[in-house]
Amino acid sequence: MSQSLVEIRKLVVFVEEIYGELDQRLEKPVKRAAAAAVIKNPYAGRYVENLQVLIDAGEYLGGLLGKAARNALGIAPEEVENYGKAAIVGEDGELEHGHAILHPKFGGPLRDECGGRDVCKAIIPSSAKMGGMGTAIDVPLHYKRAAFVRTHYDAIEVRIPDAPKRDEIVVIAALTSGGRPLPRIGGLKKEEVKGEDWLR
Repeated sequence: MSQSLVEIRKLVVFVEEIYGELDQRLEKPVKRAAAAAVIKNPYAGRYVENLQVLIDAGEYLGGLLGKAARNALGIAPEEVENYGKAAIVGEDGELEHGHAILHPKFGGPLRDECGGRDVCKAIIPSSAKMGGMGTAIDVPLHYKRAAFVRTHYDAIEVRIPDAPKRDEIVVIAALTSGGRPLPRIGGLKKEEVKGEDWLR
């Protein structure tokens, strides 16, 4: 998939390492990363019925951003535990432009960066919104093999001060090396996942 499908103004990567909560230290830090591409919206300012350019761009961006986030974590694909995706569409676009990128083709290449499509069976949670420069968005996260793993329900906030401009879209992929710090509300654990469907 060629980068020529989209004009990227910048690529931004956010990384967190969580070492503890309150006075409790974690045995192993949880790493979280979000990679965001600020792209030109080819449909800004006009209604277009066929959004194929953005749909195809999603395939390229899913792989690009997944790899950037995973590299920032410094882990192998099989070590990725959580994933999520999001988009912020500038004022001259429409909400559907963000969903065109995120849904039809984005997921496959992102799953490839997280251990493969035969392993990453859970739906990739997503969010999308309209907004101007500096708009923040919470990227939802959950476990890659099964959506009902409660210890991994999470989110990471992303905000870029100068994006999106009116004719831009911010596209985001987020990955983590683990679930929430100190989870203790019960529910399905990752060790109990059967992997027979994308739920349990």
